[in-house]
Amino acid sequence: MADPIPSAPHRSNTDFFSDPLDSHPLWFKPALFLSPDFDSEAYISDLRTFVPFDTLRSELQSYLASLNHDLIDLINRDYADFVNLSTKLVDVDSAVVRMRAPLLELREKIEQFRGSVQGSLVALTNGLKQRSEAAEAREILELLLDTFHVVSKVEKLIKELPSVPADWSNGDVNLAEKNFISNGTTENGTNLRDTQSMLLERIASEMNRLKFYIAHAQNLPFIENMEKRIQGASLLLDASLGHCFVDGLEHRDANAIYNCLRAYAAIDNTRSAEELFRTTIVAPLIQKVIPHGASWADGKPSGDELENDYQQIKQCIQKDCKFLLEISFEENSGLHVFDFLANSILKEVLSAIQKGKPGAFSPGRPTEFLKNYKSSLEFLAHIEGYFPSRAAVSKFRAEAVYNEFMKQWNLGVYFSLRFQEIAGALDSVLAATSLVPVHNVPSGQGDSPDLTLKQSATLLECLESCWREDVVVLSYSDKFLRLSLQLLSRYSSWLSSGLAARKRGNTGSNPGCEWAISTVPDEFIYIIHDINCLHTRVCGDFLEHVLELLSSCSGDILDHVKQSILHGGKALDALVPAIINTIVETLVEKSVEDLRQLKGITATYRMTNKPLPVRHSPYVSGVLRPLKVFLDGERASRYLKEDAKNELVLSAATEITGRYYELAADLVSVARRTETSLQRIRQGAQRRGGANADILDHNVSDTDKICMQLFLDIQEYGRNLAALGVDAASIKSYRSLWDCVAPEDRRSVINF
Repeated sequence: MADPIPSAPHRSNTDFFSDPLDSHPLWFKPALFLSPDFDSEAYISDLRTFVPFDTLRSELQSYLASLNHDLIDLINRDYADFVNLSTKLVDVDSAVVRMRAPLLELREKIEQFRGSVQGSLVALTNGLKQRSEAAEAREILELLLDTFHVVSKVEKLIKELPSVPADWSNGDVNLAEKNFISNGTTENGTNLRDTQSMLLERIASEMNRLKFYIAHAQNLPFIENMEKRIQGASLLLDASLGHCFVDGLEHRDANAIYNCLRAYAAIDNTRSAEELFRTTIVAPLIQKVIPHGASWADGKPSGDELENDYQQIKQCIQKDCKFLLEISFEENSGLHVFDFLANSILKEVLSAIQKGKPGAFSPGRPTEFLKNYKSSLEFLAHIEGYFPSRAAVSKFRAEAVYNEFMKQWNLGVYFSLRFQEIAGALDSVLAATSLVPVHNVPSGQGDSPDLTLKQSATLLECLESCWREDVVVLSYSDKFLRLSLQLLSRYSSWLSSGLAARKRGNTGSNPGCEWAISTVPDEFIYIIHDINCLHTRVCGDFLEHVLELLSSCSGDILDHVKQSILHGGKALDALVPAIINTIVETLVEKSVEDLRQLKGITATYRMTNKPLPVRHSPYVSGVLRPLKVFLDGERASRYLKEDAKNELVLSAATEITGRYYELAADLVSVARRTETSLQRIRQGAQRRGGANADILDHNVSDTDKICMQLFLDIQEYGRNLAALGVDAASIKSYRSLWDCVAPEDRRSVINF
């Protein structure tokens, strides 16, 4: 039997003919209200862009009504169970009474157990505290006992030092006792120093342990009471150790020196050892090389040069100091904490130079200053050669005395003086009111044979001076590179400002441009030649020399240097077209003076009975004469390259032809307008006289004669251009000029 089909739920008329209660627009999503991060303000601000407030309010009210309806349905569904709840709870009070007694009993037991546990915990805590205090007290007591034992042991060991007077700490050792001890050979020779140094090393080890104890037992009365004993022992140890170390240095006893250095390292008093070595060994040696102080007046040095002094100091180090350096650099010796090269040797050298040759640090004499500086760098490099590792060299360079030594060399002032010297030399030459050829320069100046002007030769000399060995400082190579680029820029600015002033016709408020006003075209050839030479030298030998000096730099830096210098050379080369234009303008102005004579053609043929011309005008031969004279001159033939010459000729020919066309076109236009006016007047007179106006005048007009004369002139002009190597037909203005004056039957083909 088939299962019965379930009947559909009952639906009201509202369900059929209106929207159900739970239907909502697509933009209204009630599920968002249940989100834990729901924000009502953000929700409304998002919907307000496309939903009106009234619509949103009505939709929210509708949703609220549906929620209330669902709440009422839930209450009505379980209301019967809620009402019957009280009827199902029977004898609840008696059950509560039965459960109360066991619960109260259990509570009392728990409180009793908690009290006993709390008491045990307090007792245990007090016991642990007392135990900790006792342990701390025991530690302090043991520390004090150890301190007392160490102090006693140090005092005992000091008394065991061979032949050590008790009053060394006060410095009251008499001469006999000192001689007895320093001799060392009167009893056991070298064994006495060895025994004494080993004992001192042992004492130093105990003193190091004593310092550890004192550091952990500060501000204790027991330690304060022992402070005098500790200080006394420390003074005795320092005095004994110092004497033993000096004695070992004087006799070059390697074992004694080694033990003393280990003792100094143990008590962390390396400075005392370095100072003793400086005053005992180094100072007398340096005093002989660079006299100062009391002996300075007797043997005052003749100059401030340091190169020879450094050579002698190197020999002294090799002969008298190397033995100690080898001991301190011995591997796994623990003596790496000493730096005798910095705090003994370099410190004494610096002091001697400051007192004996203070002028060596003065940049007021740049040449001597740089020589001394480079000698000092070489000396430092020699010193660094004694170090066994790069880490030791880095430590040496971080020492205060090394930095103090380097600060003495005021390279900033040195560069400023060199800057004034080099830049001032170029500025003084560029301030001249005219170009100065090199062959007019007095002997000893302008020694650049490829260059023709003193200004250009001085620029090249200044550029080379920046990178001369007796001028440049590699640590300031960036500043010297900037100076080189500034020199190139200054020369370029001098040229460009002068050309601009010449174009304006006055220098205005720019002094130093007077040379451009008075310069003739031939002299501009010198500038073009010099620019080409400078570009070749700067981008060639000069660039290679700079890159060779900076070869130790990285590839990126070298590439930047190369590009900057090449840019400066290209900036110079970029001025050549402007100079050529200046020459062209001058030549064009001279040619235009002859071109203005073509205005006389009108007077020649206007209202005259002259026949058609058959030869060119005399002025044509003078139009290109300035250009030809310029090209045939000695300077252009000698210094002007062929490509520059061709560029100049073509530019000048184009400009002159353009001006020729303007004057000729204006002349023809005026002639034709005049011819038209005269023809109208003539025709009016004929009509008034009863003559037939249709009779044509078959005579050649004045305008035709003028055009024919101009045609003959431009033919000759074209032949002159061809003689200069210029194809007139390739010039646009010449083609326009040909079309303007040529007869109609010859306009299609340009021929001469």
